[in-house]
Amino acid sequence: MLAAGLVLDGVWIHAKAALAQLLLGRAWARSDRGREARRPWPWADIVPIARLSVPRLHQEPIVLDGDNGQALAFGPGWTPGSAASGTHGLSVISAHRDTQFRFLQMLWPGDRLHLDGPHGGSDYRVSGHRILDSRHERIPAADSMDGLWLVTCYPFNAIVPGGPLRYVVQAQRMNLNVVVAGSSSGSGTIAGRPGQSL
Repeated sequence: MLAAGLVLDGVWIHAKAALAQLLLGRAWARSDRGREARRPWPWADIVPIARLSVPRLHQEPIVLDGDNGQALAFGPGWTPGSAASGTHGLSVISAHRDTQFRFLQMLWPGDRLHLDGPHGGSDYRVSGHRILDSRHERIPAADSMDGLWLVTCYPFNAIVPGGPLRYVVQAQRMNLNVVVAGSSSGSGTIAGRPGQSL
């Protein structure tokens, strides 16, 4: 009985993540690339603000406005205070290792990424990955570098979720395609501090 419950719970988590991305994709399409807040379902308190494209792996997750537990239950979340898509600075996106960011373990140096949002889009090239310990390391300030970090829990096959290790894919910006004149840069410290906990 317990085993059946665990299997159903696992199936539900993946089904919810897949359905959420479908609904988020529709909301993203209606949002004018994140310029207008469009809820994916009537009672949602999250909105899509960006789309991450990983051409080699055929992945296009919709990114939500925040990285709290509720947002991450439905998709990747934008770390508040990190640089907005289409602006200079360090952009940080996080998601669960067993749903939306499962593909991170398959990214290799040289892979191309594209991040599209209300301020325009940016192309990135994966430069590498790191394993960080959230008890001892912090996310750099948004104005400390120009790039993209994709963050998830580690190891990918952990039985118990929520450990202190984080898998970070680091990508360098290749270009910046600004589509909104006069958009502000997203630089500054994350959450007003020199760094934010992972």
